[in-house]
Amino acid sequence: MSSREPSLAWRISLFIFVIACIFWLGGVNIRTIIGNDMLKIGTLEFEEYLASEAEREIFRLLSFTSLVVIISYIVALISSIVFLATSPLRMKEHGWLLISAILFYLFVPVELFTMYLDGEMIYQEFFTTADNNVFRELFIARVGALAGAPFIATLCYYTVVGLAIFQPLKKKQPQST
Repeated sequence: MSSREPSLAWRISLFIFVIACIFWLGGVNIRTIIGNDMLKIGTLEFEEYLASEAEREIFRLLSFTSLVVIISYIVALISSIVFLATSPLRMKEHGWLLISAILFYLFVPVELFTMYLDGEMIYQEFFTTADNNVFRELFIARVGALAGAPFIATLCYYTVVGLAIFQPLKKKQPQST
């Protein structure tokens, strides 16, 4: 293997990671905006003014958005592993990269559990003729999942973006005279 190939691998994986994260975090935000319209503010109770057809359409949109989020997260996870394995950046010298990796991988179990719940909704949408009550139960289970850990995870992901931009805790290279 030539020295050029690892360089190309980490650059490609970084590019794929960034694009996947844009779709993933964008999908998470869209799903949150769509879903919050269904609930009374500060509660897990559904709004009464929504017609059942409108509610069904919202569940359909949530299923499509969740599909994009799941695919994008899996791509981001795999490309991040490839990036860290092939990158010339060493975590010992780049503290921001270490903290970013910890914050990203810390919530993998949370993401896998919420993906399972999202997968149930996707399955009900595309492969069954379930009524709104089934979707309501799945939606409430998803929103209340793990006592707010998915929300904390989202905040950590945005912290990772800030760390990648500002790169604190970067070891300074000694200047030669």
